Amino acid sequence: MRVRPGLFVQGEAWGSATPECRVATLATALDRSSQRRPLFSGETAAALHGLGLYLPATDRVHVISPEHRPGSVLGVVRHRGDIAVADVVERAAVLCTSLERTVADSARTLTFDRAVTIADAALRLRFVTGPGRYDIEAAAAFKESCLAIARQSAHGAWRAERVLSFADGRAQLPGESVGRVRMRELGFTRFILQVPIVTARGRFFVDIGLPEVDALTEFDGTIKYVDGSLTRGRSAADILDTEKQREDLVRGVTQSRFVRYGWPHIGTARDLGRRFAQFGISPPR
Repeated sequence: MRVRPGLFVQGEAWGSATPECRVATLATALDRSSQRRPLFSGETAAALHGLGLYLPATDRVHVISPEHRPGSVLGVVRHRGDIAVADVVERAAVLCTSLERTVADSARTLTFDRAVTIADAALRLRFVTGPGRYDIEAAAAFKESCLAIARQSAHGAWRAERVLSFADGRAQLPGESVGRVRMRELGFTRFILQVPIVTARGRFFVDIGLPEVDALTEFDGTIKYVDGSLTRGRSAADILDTEKQREDLVRGVTQSRFVRYGWPHIGTARDLGRRFAQFGISPPR
């Protein structure tokens, strides 16, 4: 399959690649076919940093170009402007904006759910050091650095403030980030991420607690059943059985309502609301 003139990838590999991998591949292809090294930004830079994305466009990349650079290029979205040397890094052998600048630009320009997904992932990358360990103070300082960059632009600073005030690196997957956004849209205002639960079989962490309604929620993406780095040789049936036993233990210890949701349930807040209603969970008035 052609990704740029003269540059190809194996079709089967492209078909099975994640959206983030496709975006990073497009960036690499443009870098290899350009006389001057492009500087990637926004969602493209986020993919190069290894961050999870939500519904990214996989047919184009975003670059920052000086005002005097002419013309347009197929599959390239150009954002005019100059950038400080300190905001440029190299990832995956190509140039992109720094993590802070990437988060700031995304928070200013993307929809709330897509921007929160990137901000959560960046905070997780930097400040989650192990199960239940999250450096809250360092994460807050990182957010302030991102906001300072966002406020240098004439557009979108208030959007960035809204995104970064909501962002939390304890969200482990894009589905958890989007799910939390949908919960907020439903009317929930308090979230406890990575709730520790101590049982007879050890300590577990549940994705999101909703203390307003005494409920626990978990995002159940298919990746945990098919990703070899997560399955560790176990079958999907074994993993499902383990998850069910874990869920029963959590229910028994907490006596809280427990709901699992997946990608089909978080397209809109209404979708998630219907899922919650099946478990007797309603947003607080």
